[in-house]
Amino acid sequence: MTLRRKTHSDLRKHSDEHLCGLLQTNEAEAAFTEIFDRYAVRIHAYCYKILKNEDAEDVFQDTFVRFHRTVEKGTEVTNLSGLLFKIAKNLCINKKQSRSRRVMLPIQDYDFPVEAHSGDKKELLGLIDMALDMLDDTYKEAFVLREYDGMSFKEIAETLDVTVSTAKIRVFRAKQKIRKVLAPYTREFA
Repeated sequence: MTLRRKTHSDLRKHSDEHLCGLLQTNEAEAAFTEIFDRYAVRIHAYCYKILKNEDAEDVFQDTFVRFHRTVEKGTEVTNLSGLLFKIAKNLCINKKQSRSRRVMLPIQDYDFPVEAHSGDKKELLGLIDMALDMLDDTYKEAFVLREYDGMSFKEIAETLDVTVSTAKIRVFRAKQKIRKVLAPYTREFA
């Protein structure tokens, strides 16, 4: 009888916790590949929404490198999604701090169009992205995790190291601020 090594496709049915356990075995490469496949799109989208530039790609890749190092140290992973987003969040913060030389313009200095001329979805998404860029990072992170990554408030709280009520407040305030910025443009979308 020969032992057959599990292929990547055999691991798709396993839980995150089981895959993390396999990272300490001879199945590590296949397990890591499956974890990457499960979370790459969400982590990449999060990094891009927070950083909005070429730094997002570097932070995205660094997130998985840091995750791998964390697991190599023998750290027990009980919430894989939360850990990956926490690593990405911290790397995004570090990247933003390292580029703090950049000057932020006050909201009144942005050149807004006079009015939105159509209900074009692409235009509305562009306006939402613009409004998102104007949010404080505290609110932006919570909003992106909720609206773009579909996390529950409990998952957001764990990822951001805050209470569930604080996570709810941050998402609520982000939505309020976005609505306020978009109010002149969304009258025809209402």
